[in-house]
Amino acid sequence: MSELNYRSPLYIQLREVIRSKIEDGEYQPGTAIPSENQLAEAYGLNRLSVRSAVEALENEGLLKSVQGKGVFVQGSKTQRDLETLGGYRHTMQERGRDASTKVLIKAVRPAGPLYARLLQISPEDPVWFIRRIDSSEGEPVALEEIYIPHALCPGLEDIDIGLFSLYDALQWSGIHLSVGQQTLRITRLEPAMARLIDLSPQQAVMEFSYSVQDTLGRTVEFSRSYIRGDKTEFYVHYSNSQLV
Repeated sequence: MSELNYRSPLYIQLREVIRSKIEDGEYQPGTAIPSENQLAEAYGLNRLSVRSAVEALENEGLLKSVQGKGVFVQGSKTQRDLETLGGYRHTMQERGRDASTKVLIKAVRPAGPLYARLLQISPEDPVWFIRRIDSSEGEPVALEEIYIPHALCPGLEDIDIGLFSLYDALQWSGIHLSVGQQTLRITRLEPAMARLIDLSPQQAVMEFSYSVQDTLGRTVEFSRSYIRGDKTEFYVHYSNSQLV
């Protein structure tokens, strides 16, 4: 459906046009749809009708409105396989905390020898490199550096990862997470890196390094998180079977 007629309310017709474009893949998950003005001009409608159509799809969970940025396609939601690697914002929101991320870098670069080995690809293969700051209650608590093979998630360029989870982006690319490995060490950051999360170079941070594999056995992500110990605490669950 791409044209409107007068057999039903116009906002309902526009709602179905937008729905079709989402289902057909013209509007990709994590990307913005045209603005109200653009939709009104394209279909000869007033903005009230456009707003009604968009709000109806927001109520269904297909769209997400972000003040000052636009309206974004939500994408499908399924249960994650990884309970312990649910992502920073997901984890904080489950605990009732206000969480946000600020993306400093999102770029494509060659993997190089180290990340080629960690991601099981060739050194010349392109990877997504992401650096971002995680904040809780308005204070920076962690600096993340993330590497993802470009071939596995080429559509990441059009997804606003300040609004959407990387795990959502991987899922929208048909990747189903399976297992992960995580290591912890105590380290210090270089002065420029420490300043990004309001630390002095003398203050130690917890460095979590982890890799994630999908159900096909591919390594789909390698990440390092530098976490402020003065702002964060961790806990571990034990079951009776583990107490011997």
